[in-house]
Amino acid sequence: MILGVSELNAQIKALMDSTFLQVQVQGEISNLTIHTSGHMYFSLKDANSQVRCVMFRGNVNALKFEPKDGISVVVSGGISVYTPRGEYQIQCKSMIPEGIGELTLRFLQLKETLQQKGYFESKKPIPPYPKRIAILTSLSGAALQDMLKVAKKRWRLTKIVAINTLVQGNEAKDSIARNIVYADSFFGTPQAFDVIVIGRGGGSIEDLWAFNEEVVADAIFDARTPIVSAVGHEVDTMISDFVADLRAPTPSAAMEMILPDSQEWLMRLDEMGRLHENMFLSLYASKYEILKHILALLQAQNRESTIRTQCEQVAFLRQNLVNVARVFLQDKEAEVSPFYQVLRFERLLDSKQKIIESLHYTLLALNPQQTKKDLAQVLQNGKVVALEYLQSGEIVELVDTTAIKQAKIL
Repeated sequence: MILGVSELNAQIKALMDSTFLQVQVQGEISNLTIHTSGHMYFSLKDANSQVRCVMFRGNVNALKFEPKDGISVVVSGGISVYTPRGEYQIQCKSMIPEGIGELTLRFLQLKETLQQKGYFESKKPIPPYPKRIAILTSLSGAALQDMLKVAKKRWRLTKIVAINTLVQGNEAKDSIARNIVYADSFFGTPQAFDVIVIGRGGGSIEDLWAFNEEVVADAIFDARTPIVSAVGHEVDTMISDFVADLRAPTPSAAMEMILPDSQEWLMRLDEMGRLHENMFLSLYASKYEILKHILALLQAQNRESTIRTQCEQVAFLRQNLVNVARVFLQDKEAEVSPFYQVLRFERLLDSKQKIIESLHYTLLALNPQQTKKDLAQVLQNGKVVALEYLQSGEIVELVDTTAIKQAKIL
């Protein structure tokens, strides 16, 4: 039986359409082109072969990642044959990066949805010294004991309230969300929690999946109390980690991150104590030097004041002494004055007496009758003296009517 080209291609198309209605093919993207219409054209290849692929705009818009040349993906779809050219291609309905399963795809899809809703943007600050902490976890789990041990070691001043919460299984998501709402209901009251910690120990992605549910993300986002997500190990990343105000790699690390270290604070207090002591001693020494300087100035001022006062007292006493002396002299002068006047009068009388005697003897010497009687008169100190009273060597005056001569007694 001889077939024409068109007949061959038609039979191949019918066979392909009935045989390959739904296939999953893994390969590396190459020659990627996105048409202006929104359709995406590319090839999938491996080490030996390649196949053309097409994805229409509606399916392209549903992708949760950005396809690029060189990445390995798994596409799902059917085989279609273009009979005019005898070519076939995979008409892709979906595409996921290689190695990603259903849960991972759900994770990426929810993450994208929540990110677009702004769930990852707003972060409430964690109080530096929380007084009350609510821990939402299984009371029988090792994670709670680990957290309590760290809290006891780091900061015993914080009161911790553990709320029994399912963290695994089908009912876990509702238990977590419900207890978040309950713990947050104390907000604004004296029993309010400063921080809410949701967490559990490590496990498989299925064991941890409750923390990837949208209902839990909604409860975290709507809470007014700061929430810390502490799920699994450091390599585990949950949706709750993105929505929470703080992500801790492990439950124990959560307590280390939100509680201060008492030992560190004791060291800081000791250091602050020494610093303050040194500051006080330095300040004391500085102020002491200032006080010494001020005291010296005051003492100098006191000395000057004392000297000035003493000088004033001396001046006052001196003036008093002068006044007293003046009064005393005046009093004594008043007392002596009569005697002084008498003495002065006696001196005056004596002087006048001598003058009178001198004049008397002079007149006697000049008296003619006396001259006749004696040729000359002998005078000593203005007085007539007899020769018998004169001593050898004395000077006398010889007076007659004609002259007065000095003579020396031999």
